Formats: sequence, C-alpha cells, structure tokens
Amino acid sequence: MTDPDPNEMLDKLTEQLQSRIDEEEAEVYSERTLEEARHPSNFGPMEHADATARRTGTCGDTMEMFVKVEADRLVGITFVTDGCGATLACGSMLTKMAKGLTVEEAMAITEDDLLERLDGLPEDNLHCAHLAIGTLHGTVNTLRS
Repeated sequence: MTDPDPNEMLDKLTEQLQSRIDEEEAEVYSERTLEEARHPSNFGPMEHADATARRTGTCGDTMEMFVKVEADRLVGITFVTDGCGATLACGSMLTKMAKGLTVEEAMAITEDDLLERLDGLPEDNLHCAHLAIGTLHGTVNTLRS
C-alpha cells in the first residue's frame, strides 16, 4: 500500500473547504450579489477621470470612484475598494447602473435602487450600499463645483 499523495490530499481538502464556503455564502447572499463580488465590473482606477471621490464607511471599508463625462452623461465609471465582498458587489453593480446616465439621473440613484438590483443584502451589509451610493454622489458632486 502506498502513502497518499500529500498534494492530492491538499487539493481535496481545498475543494471541500471551498464548497463549504460557497454553500454558506449562498445561504446569506443572493446569487446576483455573489456574481458581482466574484466577477466585479468596472474595477480599477481610471486615468484622466473628470471627477473622483473617496469615502470611508462606518466599518472602515474605503471606496473610490472615477467618472468620465461627455455632454453631461457618465460615459465611463470605475471604482476601487479595499472592502469585503458585499462592498465589491455594491461598487460593481452601482457602476453598471450609473454608466450612460446623465449627472442628474446618477444623483437620483438610491440605496434602495442598488439593493433591489442586488436582490438585497443582509442587514449587516446594508452599510456597503450606503458607502457605494455616498461615493457615487460625492464623485458626481465634484463635477458641480
């Protein structure tokens, strides 16, 4: 009898652990939220942005957004964050929602709008939506100055 391959054992343990994590996350977060967190859109700084703002949330997460505007319309929008998966999901979804809107339309997006598009967030993560909306509004407000 040969000894089990330590690499195979580690791979199997890793797969089991990831499977358990995926199951636990699926009990807490919507499929849409998990998709945005795992595969975020519009993530990264933007060179030559017309406006940018950075906010820190109550939990210590930080988000920064960058926008490019043409004819009063957000033609480009990206974000960066050091936050958790829920914060990442909020930034990703919000940038998708805001891209192509006018400045006024972007300012009209609410936390409820964002939460609806994400199919909700647990109460412990509602501050993530607040951070994302505050960062968007702060960024757009710099255009008005």
